Amino acid sequence: MRNRTTGATTVEFALGLLIFLMLVLGIVDFSRMLFTWNAANEATRAGARYAVVCDDTTQQALVLARMRALLPQVNTVAVTWAPSGCTAATCQGVTVSITGLDYQWISPIAGAVAPLIPMPGFSTYLPREVMRKDPNSAAICS
Repeated sequence: MRNRTTGATTVEFALGLLIFLMLVLGIVDFSRMLFTWNAANEATRAGARYAVVCDDTTQQALVLARMRALLPQVNTVAVTWAPSGCTAATCQGVTVSITGLDYQWISPIAGAVAPLIPMPGFSTYLPREVMRKDPNSAAICS
C-alpha cells in the first residue's frame, strides 16, 4: 500500500507551490504598478519644476530628459505654457503631462491575459517663479 502513495506528497507540494508563486508574483506586480504610478507623478512634478526654474519655453526635449531620469519608460510628454503663446517673460505657469504610459506585467499568467495596461494621464501645473534668482537654479538647469 505504501508504494502506491509515494508521489502524492510531491504532487501536492507542486500544486501548492504553484498557487503560492502566483500569489507572490501578483503581489510583486501590483507593487511595481504602484511604484510606476508614483514615479510618473514624481516625474511630472520634476519636469514642471525644471521647466519653470530654467525659464525655457522651447526645449521640450530637455524636460523629457529630466523626466526620463526618474521614469525611463516615458515617451510622450506635453509641456503647455499658460497663457498660450507667451514668452519666457510673460508666462504665468506651465503644465507638464505624460500620456500613453503603459504598464508591462511580469507575471506569466497576467502577462498572457493583459500584456500592457494603459495607465491614466499624469499632469502637474506649477506657477512661474522668479527665474535665476535662486543660487541653486544653475545646478538644476545644467
